[in-house]
Amino acid sequence: MCFGSCARCVGYKLLVLALLCIVANTLLYFPNGETRFASEHHLSKYVECLHGIVGGGILVLIPAAVLIGIHNDNGGCLGDQGSGKGCAMLASALAAFVGILGSGYCIIISALGLSQGPYCFTRPERNWIYPFTDSSGGYLFEYNKWSECQEPQNIVQWNVTLFSILLVLGGIEFILCFIQIIRGILGGVCGLCCSHEETYVC
Repeated sequence: MCFGSCARCVGYKLLVLALLCIVANTLLYFPNGETRFASEHHLSKYVECLHGIVGGGILVLIPAAVLIGIHNDNGGCLGDQGSGKGCAMLASALAAFVGILGSGYCIIISALGLSQGPYCFTRPERNWIYPFTDSSGGYLFEYNKWSECQEPQNIVQWNVTLFSILLVLGGIEFILCFIQIIRGILGGVCGLCCSHEETYVC
């Protein structure tokens, strides 16, 4: 049926996005591939929020699994096939709400991480600080100031790139989950159904 096909399509997209979020968040822990900064707790506090692993990752994997599994669910929640489509749609909306929470968390923490900037060892203070906190994100366009961070090397570029990727991925996840909630509620509550020809475009 067309609902199952579209749900599976969205599910696979969310699966890929969630895995990418997990990878991006994991890379934030290892600037330049080094592990010592994580073990010494010399990373931004927003890196340790696990927004990509838990928020954009695990919590989005839940609706992804539900949507992929719905494609093969021909039974109804009341034991008859006729109610199957409505119950599947409502289940997808509930699962997508979990994805909304996870992706929203990923977006918020990524934005805060970009705004505050990295935690690094600076040349003037000779100490580990957040040198760009007062800039409210303005440092993103002041490339000449990025060299203030001596350790980890290229930490500004590392953080900006990965936090930006997580922000974009979380935004796409949020949109997909939001659309799935609307589709699921309309289909489940109003009893919308599809013809034998699949007319939805995924």
